[in-house]
Amino acid sequence: MSGISGKVLVVDDDPAICIVLGEALRRQGHKVKTAASIKERSALLETFTPDVLITDVMLPDGNGLDDVSAIIADIPAISVIVLSAQNTLNTAVRSAEKGAFEYLPKPFDLNELTRAVADALAMRRQDSADNADGDGEMPEQDGLPLVGRSAAMQEVYRTIAKVVSNDLTILVLGESGTGKELVAEAIHKLGRRRTKPFVAINMAAIPRELIEAELFGYEKGAFTGAHARTAGKFEQANGGTLFLDEIGDMPLEAQTRLLRVLQSGEVTTVGGSTQVKVNVRIIAATNKELPSLIAENRFREDLYYRLNVVPIPLPALRDRKDDIPLLARHFLERAASEGLPRKTLADDAAMLMGSWHWPGNVRELQNLMQRLAVLSRENVITADILRLSLPLQDVEGSGSAFGADRVGDAVQDWARAQLAVGGTAMRENLYEDMLTLVEPVLLREALLSTDCNQIRAASLLGINRNTLRSKLNEYKIDPTTLRR
Repeated sequence: MSGISGKVLVVDDDPAICIVLGEALRRQGHKVKTAASIKERSALLETFTPDVLITDVMLPDGNGLDDVSAIIADIPAISVIVLSAQNTLNTAVRSAEKGAFEYLPKPFDLNELTRAVADALAMRRQDSADNADGDGEMPEQDGLPLVGRSAAMQEVYRTIAKVVSNDLTILVLGESGTGKELVAEAIHKLGRRRTKPFVAINMAAIPRELIEAELFGYEKGAFTGAHARTAGKFEQANGGTLFLDEIGDMPLEAQTRLLRVLQSGEVTTVGGSTQVKVNVRIIAATNKELPSLIAENRFREDLYYRLNVVPIPLPALRDRKDDIPLLARHFLERAASEGLPRKTLADDAAMLMGSWHWPGNVRELQNLMQRLAVLSRENVITADILRLSLPLQDVEGSGSAFGADRVGDAVQDWARAQLAVGGTAMRENLYEDMLTLVEPVLLREALLSTDCNQIRAASLLGINRNTLRSKLNEYKIDPTTLRR
């Protein structure tokens, strides 16, 4: 501890929390007062000026965050620590945008909270008034793509909350399928560039010889097929955010050119000589160990340090198993909103999911829920159904793969249900309806299994590449959005 004492106001409607926090802080020499509501907090602030305010979000008479900006405006030197059992990204971000010094999810670690109080007292805010003017306050963000309340995800949320209000370069680290692009999208949507473009480019999905043209654009005649000047991703993202996915797969020659652009803020098209000024926020991501690539001379060390300003490591799904039932139900709900049959998840299935190691991470879970939404014969997904659906058949040492007989049964059940609605006269497009349900799932699975390589995916499906492209356009499937 720093040894600095101060005045602390604790606001929580749980008497036990007030007692425990009060005693712990008093033992460290702080003067502590407690309140159980916004009304009590307001009354105390008339006569008591705390150095640190610790407040819950959900209070009996309102949201504890609503007046935080006003409190900081009245007491510029105050540091606010927010506690919340909601444990969502939105709560973490709103806390930061309101000017909070720290956000801690419930249940909190008492030592961590007392350290936060000591840090707040040691780092008295010099420009608190700047945080209370309201100009940079974020609107409520419903429907954010990140889902999870585990301790591992709370760390991710807290980091995101600290970077959305600035333009620092971010490097998102994690295994394939952990949601790296979702993090980039969340940072963009919550940041001050949210009204500008969010442009993503996947280095692993583009032929090496075309990466520079894709990133920086090209002039007419720069190479065969360059029939007109085309803006690259940097120009397309001007004013907004450029997401460089799988940056570890970028060729060295393109790395050199990227480094120059990051240093100068100017882009020169392939085949051109005029420099174009661009203003973009860079978020990069990789599932590779970049220091190892540096040691192998496959990645530039100076580019690594340019990108790795704020690293955000994402946990594998096996390291956040508390989130699995929440995620599974979220994906089932999303599938229903997209027109797939509505299914619910039984508690025994949710428990069984914790036995699986999820090598494909969140993407694997999402694909499984989509598959079950289409193919499961039952409206409720039970543990028995799940045992037959998880890959590699080693959950609890039992289970079998989704066989052709089960697919046939699911199609039969679906067809009978559709025909029962109004007879064959009402269902003239039954064949097309089934294709519309099944084809997008099959196309996505083929792309994901081939790392979004369209040539290999087409070969796997037994169709030519032009047919695959046509199908992707028909179903509005963008392969670049599948690699997360």
